[in-house]
Amino acid sequence: MLSPEIIKKIKKVHIKTGRMVNTIMAGQYRSIFRGAGIEFEEVREYTPGDDVKSIDWKVSARMGKPFIKRYREEREQVVMLLVDMSASGRFGTTDSVKRETAAEIAAILAFNAIRNNDKAGAILFTDQVERYIPPKKGSAHVWRLIREIFTFQPRHTGTDIVAAVDFLARVCRKRTVAFLVSDFLTERFDRSTTLRIRSAARKHELVSVLVTDPGEFHLPDGGIVALKDLETGAVRYLDAADRATRQRFQASRQAVHDRILDTHKAMDTDCIEMPTDGDAADALVRYFHYRERRRR
Repeated sequence: MLSPEIIKKIKKVHIKTGRMVNTIMAGQYRSIFRGAGIEFEEVREYTPGDDVKSIDWKVSARMGKPFIKRYREEREQVVMLLVDMSASGRFGTTDSVKRETAAEIAAILAFNAIRNNDKAGAILFTDQVERYIPPKKGSAHVWRLIREIFTFQPRHTGTDIVAAVDFLARVCRKRTVAFLVSDFLTERFDRSTTLRIRSAARKHELVSVLVTDPGEFHLPDGGIVALKDLETGAVRYLDAADRATRQRFQASRQAVHDRILDTHKAMDTDCIEMPTDGDAADALVRYFHYRERRRR
């Protein structure tokens, strides 16, 4: 049985995100991700009124007159949400912990998919894949996705992103729109991990969502502070009254954050930054606008 508090949170996210998709984001998702749901059909001669962006320049040069590529839009596509359920998701110094922010992001994306008549599914992972929710349609399915993310009790505490992207490759044979929602706080975010992510991004439309909390970057004022790694259980003590200690901590945390962003740039993979004190809808709208500009 779910507690009244959890039910209230799930209902709030369900109603809020559904309303956002119907108003703020109406049509944006479809225009951005339509390329993942089309298949090449034929090349035909250009006629006035055709989109010049569709011109096949190689064929046109060979034939001596303009030809365009035609595509057939598939009736549906699949949106997969790879959601990090490791113990670090329980951290939060704002109104929402990181896992709740991840749930809101996932809900918005799932609602966008459902409104576009696409299927939405989820892979919930820690240091292994712990639950797979097959893609389906319907608003009731979105409710299930939100409920699962809020209430799922993982058996493990660590993070293995490779396990998640490898599982995605096994269960999704066709090209899929996939969102990897994580704080990327893992010792295994190394060369092997980046190679696997890059490989998955070549096959699927893969977008990362980096969930952060402002409390991760600053020590509280004054006193001896105990810092516990929620994934390993390791505890260390720092003197937060010491200015140099606070500066070193902030610089260290910022370096980790910057490394994650730089690694995504090196992989040529989009990464949406989502702080727990930010607005999930705003973050996604900014990303959708960015994608629209990039397509032009």
